Amino acid sequence: MAIQITPKKFNKILVGVDDAPDARAAFDYAVDKAKRDGSEIGIVSILESNDINVYQALDKDYIHSTHDQLNERINEYVQAAIDYGVDPKKITAIVDEGSKPAERIVNHVLPQYAADLLVIGSIGKSDSRKIFGSQAAYMAKNAGISVTIVRN
Repeated sequence: MAIQITPKKFNKILVGVDDAPDARAAFDYAVDKAKRDGSEIGIVSILESNDINVYQALDKDYIHSTHDQLNERINEYVQAAIDYGVDPKKITAIVDEGSKPAERIVNHVLPQYAADLLVIGSIGKSDSRKIFGSQAAYMAKNAGISVTIVRN
């Protein structure tokens, strides 16, 4: 009896991005998988409200400009996916806000986007090597779907 290999294809991939090298590697992996599988891909970034001091939080102009900057950045990721060959109709940009990005993705973004694969970097931009992968570990444990963790 020959062993037959049947790669798992996913319909909707959600990838978390920030400016960390591991997140960029996760993005590259997710975009390649989406292109190969013909999957939809959601590209999500979370505006971390715990990085904003009380005065900034009260300044609507500051929040608006920070949100606009994050939207610009996410659009760069969208364009990179298009340039790689992913169908633009299959790409969704998602910018959300919260103090705990992993919890926000698992409890809010995933249910709304209805992904069947979550791709994330092992260490985010604000994490230190001492708390290796705490965000990634939380998402892998609580996502309720397949999770791929990519390390650069």
